[in-house]
Amino acid sequence: MGGKESKLQYFPFEEACKRMRDAELKRSKDAFKRVATLGGQMSDIVFCREVLGDGVPAGIANLLYRGFGGTSKGLSMKDLLCGLVILTKGSAEEKIKLLFGMYADDSYSYVQKDEMDKLVLDSEGQISSALSDLFLENDQVTFDYFRLWVKAHPDATEMTKWLLMEPMTVSLSDDTDTPTFYQTLAGVTHLEETDISELEKRYWVLKSQSKSGKFDLDTFKAMVCPPVPDAICESLFHAFDENRDNHIDFKEMACGISACCRGPGTERQKFCFKVFDVNHNGKLCEKEIVQMVEALLRIREGNQPTDTMEYDPFYKMDPDTVAKEILASHDGDKDGCITQEEYLVWTVNNALADNFLDLLSQICHLIMGLKPKAKEEEGEIIKEWLQRESKRSFEVGQVWYLISMTWWNSWFDYVSPQIQLVNGRLDNGEGDRVNGTEALHRITKGKHASKALPWDDDSVIIVNMITKGKNSEFNTQINGGFKSSTIPQRSQSACSSPIKTCLSASDSNGLTSISPGPSPKLRKKGLQQTPPLPVKPGPIDNTNLITPSNSKVMSLTNEGGRLRRDVMLVRGKDFELVPEVIWRALSTWYGGNIALPRTVIASKNNNGSPELELYPITVKLLRHQVIPQRPTPTSFSGVMSGIGGMALSMTSYVSNAPPIPRRYVAFTATFSKQHTIQQIYEFLCTKVRFIREDIRLWKIGSKDDSMTLLEDESMTVEECGVEENQSVLIEVRNKDLTWPEEMSQLAKNKTGARKEQVPTHKGATGLNNLGNTCFMNAAVQCVSNTWPLTQYFIGGLHLFELNRSNPLGMKGHIAQRYGELVKDLWSGTSKTIAPLKLRWTIGKYAPRFNGFQQHDSQELLSFLLDGLHEDLNRVHVKPYVELKDSDGRQDEVVAEEAWENHLRRNQSIIVDLFHGQLKSQVRCKECGHLSVRFDPFNYLSLPLPMDSCIHLEVIVTRLDGSVPIKYGIRLNMDEKYKALKKELSNLTGIPTGQILFVEIMGPIVKALPQDNHKVKTLIGGVLYAYELPPHEEIKPMTIEEEKGTAPKNSVGLNDIQRGLATKKIQQKLENGPSSMSNSLTVEDSSANNTPTHSRQPSDVPTMGSLQPTPENPAPKATAEIFSGFAIGVHRKMNLMDVYFVSSQKARPGLFGTPIILPCVEDTTNQDLYQFVWTQVSRLVSPLPPSEAKSANHAQDCDDSLGYEYPFTLKVVKKDGLSCAWCPWYRFCRGCKVECNAEDFNFGSSFLAIDWEPTALHLRYQTALERLYEDHDSVEESRKKQTEPINLDTCLQAFTTEEELGEDELYYCSKCKKHCLASKKLDIWRLPPILIVNLKRFQFLNGRWVKSHKIVNFPIEDFDPSSYLAPRAPSSASEQSVTCMCNSSAEVDRVPNRDIPDHDSAQMEMEEVNSEVSLCKKCQLTQNIPPTAEDPINYNLSSMSCHTGILGGGHYVCYAKNPNQKWYCYNDSSCKECTIDQMDYNSAYILFYERQSIDFSHFIPDVDGREPDLQEIDDEFESDLKKACVLQ
Repeated sequence: MGGKESKLQYFPFEEACKRMRDAELKRSKDAFKRVATLGGQMSDIVFCREVLGDGVPAGIANLLYRGFGGTSKGLSMKDLLCGLVILTKGSAEEKIKLLFGMYADDSYSYVQKDEMDKLVLDSEGQISSALSDLFLENDQVTFDYFRLWVKAHPDATEMTKWLLMEPMTVSLSDDTDTPTFYQTLAGVTHLEETDISELEKRYWVLKSQSKSGKFDLDTFKAMVCPPVPDAICESLFHAFDENRDNHIDFKEMACGISACCRGPGTERQKFCFKVFDVNHNGKLCEKEIVQMVEALLRIREGNQPTDTMEYDPFYKMDPDTVAKEILASHDGDKDGCITQEEYLVWTVNNALADNFLDLLSQICHLIMGLKPKAKEEEGEIIKEWLQRESKRSFEVGQVWYLISMTWWNSWFDYVSPQIQLVNGRLDNGEGDRVNGTEALHRITKGKHASKALPWDDDSVIIVNMITKGKNSEFNTQINGGFKSSTIPQRSQSACSSPIKTCLSASDSNGLTSISPGPSPKLRKKGLQQTPPLPVKPGPIDNTNLITPSNSKVMSLTNEGGRLRRDVMLVRGKDFELVPEVIWRALSTWYGGNIALPRTVIASKNNNGSPELELYPITVKLLRHQVIPQRPTPTSFSGVMSGIGGMALSMTSYVSNAPPIPRRYVAFTATFSKQHTIQQIYEFLCTKVRFIREDIRLWKIGSKDDSMTLLEDESMTVEECGVEENQSVLIEVRNKDLTWPEEMSQLAKNKTGARKEQVPTHKGATGLNNLGNTCFMNAAVQCVSNTWPLTQYFIGGLHLFELNRSNPLGMKGHIAQRYGELVKDLWSGTSKTIAPLKLRWTIGKYAPRFNGFQQHDSQELLSFLLDGLHEDLNRVHVKPYVELKDSDGRQDEVVAEEAWENHLRRNQSIIVDLFHGQLKSQVRCKECGHLSVRFDPFNYLSLPLPMDSCIHLEVIVTRLDGSVPIKYGIRLNMDEKYKALKKELSNLTGIPTGQILFVEIMGPIVKALPQDNHKVKTLIGGVLYAYELPPHEEIKPMTIEEEKGTAPKNSVGLNDIQRGLATKKIQQKLENGPSSMSNSLTVEDSSANNTPTHSRQPSDVPTMGSLQPTPENPAPKATAEIFSGFAIGVHRKMNLMDVYFVSSQKARPGLFGTPIILPCVEDTTNQDLYQFVWTQVSRLVSPLPPSEAKSANHAQDCDDSLGYEYPFTLKVVKKDGLSCAWCPWYRFCRGCKVECNAEDFNFGSSFLAIDWEPTALHLRYQTALERLYEDHDSVEESRKKQTEPINLDTCLQAFTTEEELGEDELYYCSKCKKHCLASKKLDIWRLPPILIVNLKRFQFLNGRWVKSHKIVNFPIEDFDPSSYLAPRAPSSASEQSVTCMCNSSAEVDRVPNRDIPDHDSAQMEMEEVNSEVSLCKKCQLTQNIPPTAEDPINYNLSSMSCHTGILGGGHYVCYAKNPNQKWYCYNDSSCKECTIDQMDYNSAYILFYERQSIDFSHFIPDVDGREPDLQEIDDEFESDLKKACVLQ
């Protein structure tokens, strides 16, 4: 090395270079550059992976890295190459020096005892006794002493044994040639490796455009039709799809392209025959011939110029007549059909099929990505495509590309046939056609070509006023192209040129294809001179067509740039239009810096006729600068429990408010004037990965303060008034769900009342999100849209009933603030309001709702209703009420008593509208005592049945190798795999003892679940169930079997390829594993009964097959041994172009789905091969019977199945990459299991199925790996898992009796102790406004979880009467009571059918007697329970929905306005919606309004009373103003 500090200084780098061949040195340097760091060093991890491979133990690799001179900083290239030369080509002395460097100190002076012991222990796990001899005299030894010791003890360590005793199995080069996929495919097609490489890139692009993820018929048809007639699209697809699996894989595409483009004429015509042979019987009947002729005539008609059609001999030819003539002339056996040979004879003397061949060539080159072999072929292909497109008119949605005329002319000269002098005459290879008219014909609308000036010819579209120079003699005018894609791919906009800026259909109808440049002209002088050959043009350069852009931001759209407006751009002089397919091909072949796509739109000024939008609208997209988020509160505010911490202090609330966000130009984008706002939203969400609900678009006027929200998504860009270079702000919602612009507006308007005064429908006003306050906004909107209550507040009646002395209230502040907010919401003057005052007031009295955490909307709703009730409670002095036990009294009496007690303390508009009554009964389990209570409620909290079952999907693989079947099973969460086996056995009919569960992740086995393991849902893995053979009793051996002379059945090669082996092995498996060794052996082809394969193994050379012999006993198992089965993994060898040592040239890679191989004591190696073939034969495409004797374009050179099996079994470790028998230093990828009748050696339970490269590349069908059939149980199980439930189900669960557990003991008044009991709830009294809370959040197993169960509930006519508690036949209707409103009257209980007038006055409780009740009027008002005959129907008035996860998510409200329209309240956004657009699946809180009730009777009479107009305390108001100041 020459470096003093290098451990390899004894071995110069120059010497290493001399010992390496030039190719080895270059390859090693290239490999090092690929993996080295910027500092030119290789890390130890890269050294282990790239140089040695994964099979070498990490300790050994690190030791070798140390010996090569590697440090913590890395390993240099020179040290690496020197070390590799010593390792592979060094002498014994040099290797000893290398060993000394591994254990020596950094100065390469001595080996220290403790250090060496540590290194050996780390690398090998044990210390040899030979090391004690090394340090007998001293703890430090020099090189000389170490050298003598190593020679005396070469087996002291594993490293010394490898370097000094074992033959070196690795070298710097590997001359074995494993064919790559490209080489294999090139060998059986007419394509080059470079062609295949480019085709593969194009294939993945085509496949990505498919909705199904496969290159299926729909994808294929969308690409080729037109120009391929629709009638033959499917048959053309099947001509490519050889294996009839309804999609084209890459091998099929490459072989099909080879057959129809690059093959000889006969093979190309055979491909055409396959297209027309619809029924695949090898013959064309008369019907197929007629269809063929119709398609060929249509193709020829599309290829012919319009002016020459009438002179074409095939013009207006009758297909039926032609078909009969073909049959009459070529049907030799007179069977009414023609064979392939007869078809080929017909094509020799008839050129009708040539146009189809040319079209196929165009499709393969322009659409599928094949590069032409010659430039003349390229020109002809593009010429014919343009000629056909020129016959079509503009169509809305087409995309055309602009190409600079300078580049177009140079390209045209390059691909045109060259004119040469032949015997003094001009020749371009096509006779006398030298004027170029046949190359690409002109476009002058039938006028003479002498009119050169564009403004003199009405066929030329003038795009701008300013002109420079003259137009070329012939102009290009192409019409047609593919349909444009959606907005994310194409950008279009309005035209704004002072003259005509769009190419319209009227301008293009009848226009034909062009000459990209003038015809070759010859001077009269100098004819004898040979013109210079045209030079291949460089990349497409369109810079002369666009205005230079000084923008430093990225453009989201691919419009390429703005076309110049300072000069007149003329088609044919400045630019040419080509369809998308031509542009894509040219830009791929030549490269292109700027693409200029333009889209055809419907003109509004020309009766909707199509026009090409040359000047789309470019806008500047602004965003807000990222601002630091508010600090997380130190206290925890529970989402569900409501047990919150302390709120943030006022100071922190104000000081941590964000500053006003600044805007900056983030992107530019170009849109068509006919794009809708919805399309722009979808485009931005896709391109920039926004969530639709989290962005808003604002059109910014000339003044920054002039902003318009683009919320009507049906409007177009033109209708919204978006102009060229307009600024559009993308407002992204903050993490706390606030909108930056709203916060900025609130900072400017410190009162925080309104943002903008815009008229709107009354009640259709949104609420600003003030920081995760969507939970409050949704609840407030639901209450606000309860019209009876809103009328009460709008009328200011709450001011007459404020109760400021209620110790349970909020001094009337909640009612005041809510009343102010409701008046603003229903004023109809603003689209959005900031509820700052209500938010602050709620936080003042309920600190748990402070901060910026997400809270429970139902919890806020409960607090709000309670707060409003207490602030409006008409009872100013609440009397003491004693709760009495039922003591066996009638429910009616106890219920009435409880309700009267409730009304003595609680009377308000909230009680009138929202309060009902529940019956609760608890029964003691010991004495049977029944205790009944009646409690008020203001909402029903209904439980949702939490899923106690898990849905499992199991893929079952059977022994017969049939297509796997997926089964769906539902089990309890605590079940074990034993129960799963039982359920699966019932579905499949497989005994439980023959089912083996395997968790598979990708190509490897992750785990083998045991019967006593608890079932679980897999993350990233798939659960498979493999069928195992039945266990059979051991039978005594026959004499022949003992002697080994029993005859064995055989299966020939033809049986294997034609699938007969599968049937025989299936019979064998059905007979049990003991018969595995007595049938199915491959025909003997050698003396030792080992099949002879026609190809070499597919991996690098190994140490051979370690079959047990007396000289080579079976190695001990190094991997886990399974009982009754082995695991086989599919493996292929990936050839590396650069590598360091030979063992790394071909690296193994796993793929496919593992196979479980049944094996018992008498299982032979051949049994394993045969079972593997049974399982994989469906993945390998054999020669179809109909083509067994006929040649095929993809099979002529393929003999990948010309031997017994297309794979080899190797014994490997669990990772499937290294050998299970050989030590690591042999670098063996797995010892081969010979395909013979010898018993299988159970040295490992993992086998690698190494596929022969040719068979893998050409026959293995990757798409079938994951193919399986769905059993009916899958859909049934999924349906049950996600099946919605009804609201009735929730009510049934609510009213179902439940057993109280040990932690919920009930104190029995009779037993005088805590006892086990049962509890049951029933509804006794229903309120006019029924609030239903669906308990989506529940505390299970020590944690909060959310149920996403869908609940179906009625919108109208909801009748909960069936869930009312039953009444006794005789009621207390004749009871004489005293009215609470001081009217002494005997009243009867009457049904709540007609509500009389109600005159409720403020009552002082000190004037009320101790024994009072309700009069008839008061009873009806206070929700008296109806009789059984009364219908109780409710209509939904509003609902709050929660989407997302627990602890986050978002709340939205849907409510019905008094104008009978539904609105969606999404914070500040309020939009009208239909019933179908509402999100029922996420419903959380439901507001139902009772039918047939005149709510005007609930409005109190305030005549003669004065409102309470007292303002809120100055101190309170001052704190509020501080909080409202956000800046």
